[in-house]
Amino acid sequence: MKLPGVSEFSWRDVATEARLLLIGIPVFLWTMIPIYHMFLFAISPKEDAFSGKLWPDHPTLHNFEIVFKQQHYFLRDFYAQFWNSTLIAAAVGALTLFIATAAAFSISRLKVPGGRMVLNLALFTYFIPAAFLAVPMYRTMGNYGLLNNHWALILAMVTIASPYAIWVLKQASDKLPVELDEAAVMDGATTLQIFRLVYLPLMMPSLVAIGTYAVLLAWNEYLYAFLLLSNDREITLPVALGNFLAADDSPWELLMTTGFIYALPPAAVYYAFRRYMVGGLTAGAVKS
Repeated sequence: MKLPGVSEFSWRDVATEARLLLIGIPVFLWTMIPIYHMFLFAISPKEDAFSGKLWPDHPTLHNFEIVFKQQHYFLRDFYAQFWNSTLIAAAVGALTLFIATAAAFSISRLKVPGGRMVLNLALFTYFIPAAFLAVPMYRTMGNYGLLNNHWALILAMVTIASPYAIWVLKQASDKLPVELDEAAVMDGATTLQIFRLVYLPLMMPSLVAIGTYAVLLAWNEYLYAFLLLSNDREITLPVALGNFLAADDSPWELLMTTGFIYALPPAAVYYAFRRYMVGGLTAGAVKS
């Protein structure tokens, strides 16, 4: 027996899927084409790098060998610079999480007087493009003797990431039932115990999402890293990649190979925490 409306409903589903595919496939291709060309450069010999072919006649992994063995002038500090990027990104993620979590808990759960005003003032800084703040930040770090020090870039990135992180965590925290805090207080829990045993576990998806955001923000930063760090062994890898362009005969195949390698850790981080990041978008949606 045919149920009324089943056929029409199925056709509507097919039409919806078709529209999504018509939008999704071009967007996917538009996103993947630059990545594919980067990979194409990475596996192409120098003489074939600009051949325009969809696949090189003689694909090779020699470019990766040059990068990993630091066999080029611009790659002599590859591992040190990669470590600098990793260290700075991890520090920015940890500090941003610490500041944002404590601030969101204080504003949302403890209702600290003036907390919302402080949050609004912090968000107001986003009306000024971050690039415009680079020179004032450079002067500030110079006044405190932090130029060419990793802490200069770490503090700058934490300053940029924290307002957004606090706002996101506060929104997620506001959705948590206040009855959970009240029940914990009735059981004799202190504020620190509520924070550690109630607040942090429930906020974990949002914390992972914000931590990943802060790490990737610092990992991909170029302008502030270029201004605040100058020593070849102290700079991050994105700044070092920019040095490739200073050569008259830029080794584009090595530049793209290094860039491809540098893009792998963020992809791995996203893949590892994708479930938490998706959950972070709806964290706190708990019925009281």
